[in-house]
Amino acid sequence: MTLLANREKLRLAPEEMDALANGSHGDPFGALGPHRYKLDGEEYLVVRAFLPAAREVQVKSGDKLYLAEKAHPEGLFEAVIEPAPADFVYTMVQTDAGDSVAEFYDPYSFGPILTDFDLHLIQEGTHYRTYEKLGAHLKEVNGVAGVAFAVWAPNAQRVSVIGDFNRWDGRVHPMRNHPAQGIWEIFLPGLGEGTPYKFEIKSRIDDYLVEKADPYGFFSEIRPNTASKVANLDAYQWQDDEWLTNGRPKSNSLESPISIYEVHLGSWRRRWNAAGHDESYLTYRELAEQLVGYVKEMGYTHVELLPLAEHPFDGSWGYQTTGYYAVTSRFGPPQEFMYLVDLCHQNNIGVFLDWVPAHFAKDRHGLGYFDGTHLYEHADPRRGEHADWGTLIFNFGRNEVRNFLVSNALFWLDKYHIDGLRVDAVASMLYLDYSRKEGEWIPNVYGGRENLEAIDFIRRFNEVVHLEHPAILTSAEESTAWPMVTRPTYMGGLGFDLKWNMGWMHDVLEYMEQDPIYRRYHHDKLTFSLMYAFSESFILPLSHDEIVHLKKSMLDKMPGDTWQKFANLRALYGYMFTHPGKNLLFMGDELGQWKEWNEREALQWELLDQPSHRGLQQYVRALNELYRHEPALHEVDGSWEGFQWLESRDNENSALSFLRRAKDPRNELLIACNFTPVPRHNYRIGVPRAGYYTEILNSDVAEYWGSNAGNLGGVASKEIEWGGHPYSIGVTLPPLAVVIFRSPEPS
Repeated sequence: MTLLANREKLRLAPEEMDALANGSHGDPFGALGPHRYKLDGEEYLVVRAFLPAAREVQVKSGDKLYLAEKAHPEGLFEAVIEPAPADFVYTMVQTDAGDSVAEFYDPYSFGPILTDFDLHLIQEGTHYRTYEKLGAHLKEVNGVAGVAFAVWAPNAQRVSVIGDFNRWDGRVHPMRNHPAQGIWEIFLPGLGEGTPYKFEIKSRIDDYLVEKADPYGFFSEIRPNTASKVANLDAYQWQDDEWLTNGRPKSNSLESPISIYEVHLGSWRRRWNAAGHDESYLTYRELAEQLVGYVKEMGYTHVELLPLAEHPFDGSWGYQTTGYYAVTSRFGPPQEFMYLVDLCHQNNIGVFLDWVPAHFAKDRHGLGYFDGTHLYEHADPRRGEHADWGTLIFNFGRNEVRNFLVSNALFWLDKYHIDGLRVDAVASMLYLDYSRKEGEWIPNVYGGRENLEAIDFIRRFNEVVHLEHPAILTSAEESTAWPMVTRPTYMGGLGFDLKWNMGWMHDVLEYMEQDPIYRRYHHDKLTFSLMYAFSESFILPLSHDEIVHLKKSMLDKMPGDTWQKFANLRALYGYMFTHPGKNLLFMGDELGQWKEWNEREALQWELLDQPSHRGLQQYVRALNELYRHEPALHEVDGSWEGFQWLESRDNENSALSFLRRAKDPRNELLIACNFTPVPRHNYRIGVPRAGYYTEILNSDVAEYWGSNAGNLGGVASKEIEWGGHPYSIGVTLPPLAVVIFRSPEPS
């Protein structure tokens, strides 16, 4: 039989050609690329390519060229090679309508990249570093450089990689399907770092066709563009070995001082234009050069960054995520963010990152309705949507979804050397009826309101990240009385290291906002926190959430005239830093901002030209210095051994006094607080030790814009019984002030 006759037999069936042409072929590797056939004792090699932009296509092997016939008007080309070489390595030579010529390796000549073992672990939900397999990865295969793409879309009829390289035509590069796992993959030779791309997904359901950003993409275009970009996260040369080996374990110990500066990178400082207007963001590198020095100068031990995973809407502050693996492009490329973290570490500053596994944005290019089905989220809106936030809730019952999130947590720790993750909105994960009315939620299998799947995920997350990175910290924003949030999972706890003390925050702010005349009636708001202070390992937060949406700035919350506002705020910070627990202040709180925080504007740095604001900043610096260097203020935060009330019931004077102790009980500080604008002279406090009590910090000194009342360096005890103690001291309590004394060592 002639070659011409055999060509007809070797030609792809018309229905398959049409399927390729209309983008509905479910097995492109079964049709495209090289295929061997035997006809009448002869072996033929057929190379097929779908190249709709081509006018002419040739197959090139060594110095031989084989002309490909156009088998379908939409751009399917077939080259028949006879006799078929045993080992055939080739490239495609394409000539387009404008006679431009391009030579490239055929993606359909390469075998699978993912192994059966990878696929099994991903499906099982135990491949905790799926980010190493799914997404886009620069690779060299058989000596050819390119990018390997993989994505999970089990309900897709066809998935393609699209970009400028194929004119965003989803018919050109459809991917290989692993149907048992629902994973699609392809190796595209010739692509490199920085290439924008998306996945075009054609669903089996309702002919749904959508372009999606890569769920595992490492970088994204700058909004409003939404494509992912190929990134190489291994190119950066880290300089933080000393921190990882010695600094982090010490700094993250719960017996160490942890004073956190919470930062929104887009509004800490901004770039000013020639007209003096706040114009644009600083880059990660510029932030590194300015922020790190400031944090170090102010004495904070850690920074906590509001979410930096990619998000389309600036006004969400990062809490409505679309790209969980992509550090936002607003401030620059991934390597520059690495530089920011690295420089923090070189200056002994830990970096915590806000992480949002509770919910995600609905934007069309994101995770929602990913393959024409509710893949990442619950299908039933009673479990799958947060009506308050306009977001979708992860389906924590799916192996692949849990794997996606656990892998994401490890990704930030592995690739960006993050020292801890603050998990947002934990309460919304724990309760099925969170912010829902009766009839708007579905009970669990036992009829309860607990989200059993989310609880299992939270525990697994904490177990895995602590196993892989023992020195990192996880903290929970959990606003209810859920028990054992910071207890190990083997004890029935959730496994977090720290929990935000939302009760303390709300109570103390409610108290401080009262006119001092009425504070005597709200005294329990200051003292109630000690009823539960040691039930968990707590962070005391004064966070971004408290100075937005008409809640007023921290300074403007305070009652009284300008002097009293500043004095009240200094007293609040003094009580916070001496209360058991770690500390968190939002950026600008140390400046005494008058305006509420606005993510579109820089902080009011110009206020530091005024002595009142400069004094507050110096006071916060002094608090951090004292907190870091006094073991009594941080070593024993988790038990009564580190705390003792001296006077907790003096509501008539709105005064408090207590002791803080280090592990060595000889190291002891006495803290006395006056929350009225009336100075208290010869105010008597019972003490357990005789000797001289040295005043080491006074929030009322002139340097901090106070009235300069105090104790002239300290006071000596007298053998006067008071409050059940054999000795007492008579001190001056300045107005609206906190005074800290060093206790004498026991004789």
